[in-house]
Amino acid sequence: MLGAIAGDIAGSVYEWAPVKHTDFPLYTEASRFTDDSVLTIAVAEALLDGEDYVAALQRWGQKYPDAGYGGTFIQWLFNTNPVPYNSWGNGSAMRVSPVGFAADSIDTVLREARRSAAVTHDHPEGIKGAQATALAIFLARNGASKDVIRAELEQRFGYDLGRTLDEIRPNYRFDVSCQGSVPEAIIAFLESEHFEDALRKSISLGGDSDTQACIAGGIAEAFYGGVPEAIAHEVRKRLPGEFIEVIERFYTRFVV
Repeated sequence: MLGAIAGDIAGSVYEWAPVKHTDFPLYTEASRFTDDSVLTIAVAEALLDGEDYVAALQRWGQKYPDAGYGGTFIQWLFNTNPVPYNSWGNGSAMRVSPVGFAADSIDTVLREARRSAAVTHDHPEGIKGAQATALAIFLARNGASKDVIRAELEQRFGYDLGRTLDEIRPNYRFDVSCQGSVPEAIIAFLESEHFEDALRKSISLGGDSDTQACIAGGIAEAFYGGVPEAIAHEVRKRLPGEFIEVIERFYTRFVV
């Protein structure tokens, strides 16, 4: 979960100034949390308190209305009768990492990822992106190898994870769809050598950098056994105290 937020903050300055390499400042004065982090916190608190996902997402999103949400989500966020809008966007995958850390079985992961996504992103691709991300985290934190993770996601979701970043990067562009960004973020994790490398490689695609680093960061945290303290420090100093409170509660209950 902290790994996902670390990715969001690192990628925030490159979303509209894309890079196609890994040699860039990971955190700058302009680095900040975006909607990815706000909604990740919302999902985490919903899991902690047994709260409805709609209520949690609306409460947190309305507290931070300028975090960079998509236009349709903004309308949903302030609607007194919010209903799903058949989205296939990667918003379902960017907020789902707490599910991968909290679930105790594959069935639970898939069910909760679907539930967390379907309140807005009820398109099959929106569901798939959330489930694939959460399952990758669950498998990683339970000791699965990268080969096992790759095979499981390819078999269940039909993603092509055999491509390389070098093949993807030259022609890759900004893409907010689950089908056009989640597999690429997973590949960045699969090619990584350590946590920071996963963030850098996902950002180096030059796409929707905050969300792709958010997705890769959540999986990398689970696989590599946490977020390096130097990075965690950079993240915490950019977060409101109420975010940190939820993170600490979440880790006490589900991770530690």
